[in-house]
Amino acid sequence: MMPTFRAGEEPLFALKAICVFPGNAEIGKDAHQGGVILFDGANGEPLALVNASAITAIRTAAVSGLATRLLAREDAGDLAIIGAGVQARTHLAAMACVRNLRRIRVAARRFESAQRFAEEMQVRTPCQIEPVESNEAAVRGADIIVTVTTTREPVVNHEWISPGAHLNAVGTFSFNAREIDTATMKAASLFVDRRESALNEAGDYLIAAKEGAIGPEHIRAELSDVVAGNHPGRTSPDEITIFKSLGLALEDLAAAAYCFRKAREENRGTWVEF
Repeated sequence: MMPTFRAGEEPLFALKAICVFPGNAEIGKDAHQGGVILFDGANGEPLALVNASAITAIRTAAVSGLATRLLAREDAGDLAIIGAGVQARTHLAAMACVRNLRRIRVAARRFESAQRFAEEMQVRTPCQIEPVESNEAAVRGADIIVTVTTTREPVVNHEWISPGAHLNAVGTFSFNAREIDTATMKAASLFVDRRESALNEAGDYLIAAKEGAIGPEHIRAELSDVVAGNHPGRTSPDEITIFKSLGLALEDLAAAAYCFRKAREENRGTWVEF
């Protein structure tokens, strides 16, 4: 359950009720299922019910795109994607919005999934998508790395990562699961969407901290600090940067409010009296 409120001239509040079924990928469904309910913040009237799977897929990738625009090197264009599900698809679109991609490699738990991803997404991408049989083959030489898996163990090894690479660590969201190994977490500059959440929920951070490799001071800044110009973000070409994404309810509200506004302007969706 993810509630949030936005004040201002047009106040809104929203509630995302979502459940996670990791096994859904095996049956061709998104692991995230649920809805975002949007309410008028002035009188409490329900305004919209929006598919939480679509909202989560789009807003998560959009924030990773923002992080990549702010933290990746300007010349970055060699993309590695670990995972081949819904988030992999939206993340490919987001990465293409913020950098000129020259090369794309994708790896998944099953090679057939990587092949299917490449075939499906190739028509939407100007450069070749190469399915590869190992995470190492995808990551070596990449300067943008996206991890969007349901793993509990690291899918990225520090030895594979090139100097100056930027990583978006997206897939895990619990204290006992991680995609990024301890050596990479220690070597990289870590940015988060919210410090409090990372310190309590991000297994990528918490497991490395439990091993004594890093502490709270290792978090350089929240992404909003970089957006606002309160933190410089990347400080050198060879610096490895990580954006650890856990997701904020405000992102769901912003995306649902945008969809509601567009639906009203274009008379889209199904409208009912409440």
